Amino acid sequence: MHEDRRDRTRYTLTDTEDGGAWGVCSEVEGLFGDSRRGTYELFGWVPRTEVRGWVGDRVWLVPDDDALGPWLLEDAECPDLGRSRGADGLVLTGLDDYEGPPEGHRGLVRVHDGRRRLGSCREFTRVLPAAEPSAPRLVLRGLTPAGRLRAALAKGTRRALDLEQAALEIHDDRGALLADRLFWSRVIAWRPSAYGPDLIDLELDGDHFTPVPEYARPVWERWLAGPPATPGAWNGLGTRQRGVWLDLVRERGCRRTHRDRPPGHAYVLDGRHTTDEPGLYLALGEALNGPGGYFGGCLAALDDCLRGSFGHTAPATLRWRNAATAREHLSEALTPDGDPYDLFALVLEALADGGMEVTLA
Repeated sequence: MHEDRRDRTRYTLTDTEDGGAWGVCSEVEGLFGDSRRGTYELFGWVPRTEVRGWVGDRVWLVPDDDALGPWLLEDAECPDLGRSRGADGLVLTGLDDYEGPPEGHRGLVRVHDGRRRLGSCREFTRVLPAAEPSAPRLVLRGLTPAGRLRAALAKGTRRALDLEQAALEIHDDRGALLADRLFWSRVIAWRPSAYGPDLIDLELDGDHFTPVPEYARPVWERWLAGPPATPGAWNGLGTRQRGVWLDLVRERGCRRTHRDRPPGHAYVLDGRHTTDEPGLYLALGEALNGPGGYFGGCLAALDDCLRGSFGHTAPATLRWRNAATAREHLSEALTPDGDPYDLFALVLEALADGGMEVTLA
């Protein structure tokens, strides 16, 4: 019976306006995939370190002009043929936030990943795709439609099939909400499902749906089985997948109601694997709130957690074991503008300001 429930109610499509369900289903085609990425060619590339493969979650391009702010390229990659356009050029792909230097900027641009200065180029340009890719499909298979959806399908008008803003809720094997994704939804087609009688396969316009990246699938599959039962389940992951783990921890942690501990509580942080920023916040979250626990994912969020209802009540103490690991890997960081700062020291300062007495061991 547990297996049947899990299979039939893994996903729920809801109306964000009133919270009512359009239906529940067992499988979603198009949940994982690749988002549309921008491609940028950097001319006159002068490297300071080797750039290849996955470059970083947040890569900043900083124009050598004080009037222009830095431009962010998220989840940046250097493809295998990243130098094929010329000996002095570099190609980067990523999710563009559309802010920063104007197209055609001709001045020097410095590039860094928040930790390392990667190099600089004399100018850059956005490479337009040869053709716009077709809109992705989002198919809810084995859907049990609610009455409101049955009525909309029976009516069949363009207006009735426009579900407007919807949320795709994703539940783990225990039935708990793991994550949700908001998007503007329109019915494209529907047909009887092979999953069983009275079930349908519902195809939605996926043009406004942001898929979960393929590289995140292994992490998601681990969480779909349920939250971790022991601390450190993320230890063996690389920085990119640790970031995925932290995103799921953040979504879950910000939905939960935490019971604040009384003042004077003593915490212990296992710092052996705090070799990057996601690892730092994952270790801190587990120290404060147990396996899969959340206690901030950046300095601003850490400050909020110290002053909000996330399980902690000041004053308290934190014994940070193997603190030398974080000091070694996180003391040299870069702001978006490329200015150096000490992330490790700022975290200690934030903890102290929030009433946490930290002992480094």
